[in-house]
Amino acid sequence: MPSTDDGDFGLLAPVWAGTAVVPLTSDQAVIRAMIDVEIALARVQAPQNAADAIEAALRGADIHPEHLAVASRGGGNPVIPLLAELRPLIEPDAAIWLHRGATSQDILDTALVIVARDAALLTVVQAHAIAESLIELAGAHVDTLMVGRTITQHATPTTFGLKAAGWLSAVVAAERQLAAAVTALPVQLGGASGTLASFIELHGDAQPIVGSLAEILDLAEPTLPWHVHRAPLTTLGDALVQLSDTLGTIAANVGLLARSEIRELSEPVRAGGGGSSAMPHKQNPVLATLISAAALRAPSLAADLHRAAVTVDERPPGAWHSEWSTLRELLRTVGGQAETARELVAGLGVNVQRMRQHVDASANVLVSERLMLRLAPLIGKKAVQQIVDTAVSSGRDIRSILRDEVALADWSDDNLAELADPAQYTGAAAELVARAIADAREDHA
Repeated sequence: MPSTDDGDFGLLAPVWAGTAVVPLTSDQAVIRAMIDVEIALARVQAPQNAADAIEAALRGADIHPEHLAVASRGGGNPVIPLLAELRPLIEPDAAIWLHRGATSQDILDTALVIVARDAALLTVVQAHAIAESLIELAGAHVDTLMVGRTITQHATPTTFGLKAAGWLSAVVAAERQLAAAVTALPVQLGGASGTLASFIELHGDAQPIVGSLAEILDLAEPTLPWHVHRAPLTTLGDALVQLSDTLGTIAANVGLLARSEIRELSEPVRAGGGGSSAMPHKQNPVLATLISAAALRAPSLAADLHRAAVTVDERPPGAWHSEWSTLRELLRTVGGQAETARELVAGLGVNVQRMRQHVDASANVLVSERLMLRLAPLIGKKAVQQIVDTAVSSGRDIRSILRDEVALADWSDDNLAELADPAQYTGAAAELVARAIADAREDHA
């Protein structure tokens, strides 16, 4: 039976199955990253000819993930069996420089940081594209009137442009947070117990080794080895979850507003998308569903990273080991979620007419707050409440009730009509949309 690098197609994880983040986080990607770290470590401390020999041998190595994974059970991590496969490929004089001074955690932590960086950078690119689509969406619908809903009920008028601007602002904030977390990802090099003693012994000064390794691998140089202080990974995890929460909010709104009885939004039409195995009439909001599922999954994965960050000794038994697959699943979950959200937002259908129908159907209640603010000082709160109650119970247009029952000599029919017009009670919506777009365009010129 065919298999992927890591034996996992994502059959039970459709949000990331087949997405661009998968090859960046595969077992082969981890192996490549570990080899890159070993080559870079040789480059910063071995003689040129030895470093060249190590790189030539390691670049040509044919490492099988399945065999390496099983062999990893022996020492509890994949670095030990990887080195056992690599050493025989290198000339003896050069082989002494392979992995010299390092411990397994140095190699695996740094390799996972490289994998995390590459996967998270792709997710930043996806978030950037989502924001681009939301800039267009918010700008196009700055005046599109719709019902505002609070605690499941119709509240006051708003605009779809403002709703999209809210999504935009949250995506941009999450994009910035994630980009910052990626930029801060550091190389890990500490030696057996994090003292750098082996590198001091070999070179007299260890920090140049750390700095050069970070430079070659395009990672940040840490102040200290972080082998038991896992903030770089929990910070990244938290940033991924911030984006996941935001995308989940978009999906939840789309799923709600795409309901058959509402139909204000619709997902992009996709070949084979949204169908039901039993009901041929259905067009399910599958993209929103997958995004929502990821939003439910991501926080627990980040919480697991935090649990693994509570450590003992100079290398904890179990906590460090539990982190690896959790980090990868979080990268895949949010990466796949972002790619799915990009498709959703780029092709989102907006039913302006349906939005207006819902506004018109609820016009009597949408302006109740405005009536209370404007008329209560003149005729009393009780009288305003009675007007609203009459409009709701009778179904009469509130404007006619105002004309018939509000004795305000200096109020013309036009004044009363304006007072009861939902389109005249959207507050600073247009200005808020403009603010969100202007802020987003600082990163999206």
